[in-house]
Order: sequence, then structure tokens, then C-alpha cells
Amino acid sequence: MISGWKHNGDVIMVEQMPILGGYIGGIEETAICDIATTLTSFTLLNAHYHLDGPIHVRWGMTTSRETLQVAGHVAAAIDANTELLVANQFYTIAGPCTEMCLHEIAAQALLDTASGRELVSGCATAKGVSEDYTTGMEARMLGEVSAAAAGMDVDDVNRLIKKIVRSYERQYLTAPLGRSFQECYNVRKVVPTKEYLRTYDSASETLRDLGLDLPS
Repeated sequence: MISGWKHNGDVIMVEQMPILGGYIGGIEETAICDIATTLTSFTLLNAHYHLDGPIHVRWGMTTSRETLQVAGHVAAAIDANTELLVANQFYTIAGPCTEMCLHEIAAQALLDTASGRELVSGCATAKGVSEDYTTGMEARMLGEVSAAAAGMDVDDVNRLIKKIVRSYERQYLTAPLGRSFQECYNVRKVVPTKEYLRTYDSASETLRDLGLDLPS
């Protein structure tokens, strides 16, 4: 497979999502595994860039406090010591058209930008397992927060992430599924409903109140 891709001159992306709390272990062990598999992607599989995404074994999300710790430290280490291109995948526990989902995305977008990732990929909302439960509005939040985070001081980003994570981490058991694409978009025009626009504006306003300079 790799030989065929190289022969064709393809851009090779290797994805790997270490499972925190599984066979690997906790935060530190998962970070070590993540570093190892990232390096392996380039040395053995000839990747041009590596797509990451530490995921929580219990919650199926990349936006938990613990998985964010892994992702942040791994990206910062790779960025400080190599010229490799690294990316990250977004899996939220809440679904579209909910403020919780948008805040999860904001927390990880801040983290990935500040820790030096070159590419962010998302979003697989509702843990990426519910059919039609992902929309373009989540990617919009990812993009706007990433742009706002560019150039921010890392200590300021850390403080902001902690505030955002605290706002949603007690809701994992009751995380809202939200609305399907057909329910929160006009599928003929492919534009979000007024309900989703209001939800987005409310989530954005909360983030501004916490200190993030988002466009109005």
C-alpha cells in the first residue's frame, strides 16, 4: 500500500488515535505511545504528515481534560524538536447545535494551535458514531477559535482552556446528542437554521466573556 502511494506520488497522511485508559495506561504512558507512533508514521510509513487524536476509553472523545493534556504535550514536544507536520482530529461527546459541543471544539482548537500543530481536522461530533450528526458549523467554530488563538501567550491559553473544560466536564453522562444535519440545516440551501445560529452566537459570546477575541 505504502509502495503504491509513493510510486503514485501521493501525499501520505497516517492517522493514529491512542486510547487513553486502555492497554496503554494513563496520561504519561499515552503521551509516550503517541510520540512513538507519530515518529513511526514518518520513519516506517513515509508519511508527509501525521493525524493524531488521543481518545478517552470511557467517553470516546478527544476533548476531555486528560486527552487534551496528552495532545498538548505531544504536539509541543514534536514541534520543539522536529520539523515534522502534525495534525489533530476532533471528537466531541456532545452533538451539533449545542453549546457544549461548540465549547469542546473551542477548548481543543485553542490547545492544538498553541501547542504548534500545523493542521486541525474536524469535527466528528457526538463521538463520531451517530449518523448525520456533524455539520459545517462545528468546523466554523474550530477555524475561528484557531485564528483567535494564533499568537496568544501559552499561559493565557492554558487559563482559558481550563475555564472552558470546567464548563462542560461534569456533563459527560448527560451530554446532549443535539440535532442531526437535517434538523439544524436547511438541506436545500445548505445553510444553518436560525436555531443553530442563535446557539452558535450564544456559545461565542460565552467564549468572549472568558477572554477569547472572537469575531462578532
